[in-house]
Amino acid sequence: MAMLRPNPRGDFPVVSESAFIDPTAILCGHVIVEDDVFIGPYAVIRADEADEDGHVEPIRIGSGSNIQDGVVIHSKDGAAVTIGSRTSIAHRSIIHGPCAVGDEVFIGFNSVIFNCTVERGCVVRHNSVVEDCVLPEQFYIPSTTTIHSNTDLLTITQVTQDATAFSESVAEMNVSLAHSYRRIANQL
Repeated sequence: MAMLRPNPRGDFPVVSESAFIDPTAILCGHVIVEDDVFIGPYAVIRADEADEDGHVEPIRIGSGSNIQDGVVIHSKDGAAVTIGSRTSIAHRSIIHGPCAVGDEVFIGFNSVIFNCTVERGCVVRHNSVVEDCVLPEQFYIPSTTTIHSNTDLLTITQVTQDATAFSESVAEMNVSLAHSYRRIANQL
């Protein structure tokens, strides 16, 4: 069983019965996990840091999304983090709020997303840093790219069909894994 625990305010994670959370993952506080989500080994999702009024916005993981091995999702000062539906957050990435990641987005291995909005269909490839900006729909951030503001986006292209197909295949595979692991867990 995954480690689910309250934050100091007493907020407890809410997890759909159709989601699969690896037993080594930690979810703390005001975390909402929707249907068919896969959360892999050693992921840490913490909605525990309150704003100056003691309020904590949720970290919400949309349906059919996957949070892979070693991902960290957290937020500063109780700000919200939203991960859209059918979105893939790859191994060892960091999503640090305030942040909104749209539907059908792919965030590659070891990437850092901070204080920004990543709109529908974007692909951020491996080892990239994206902060303090809005990535418009269908943007493609190549591996090892650093984006620090909206003006840095002037050299970025739109997502290719190959990148979209790859993102969709990762999302489909991880929904299948969520179902398979839930079946195994129910047999134990």
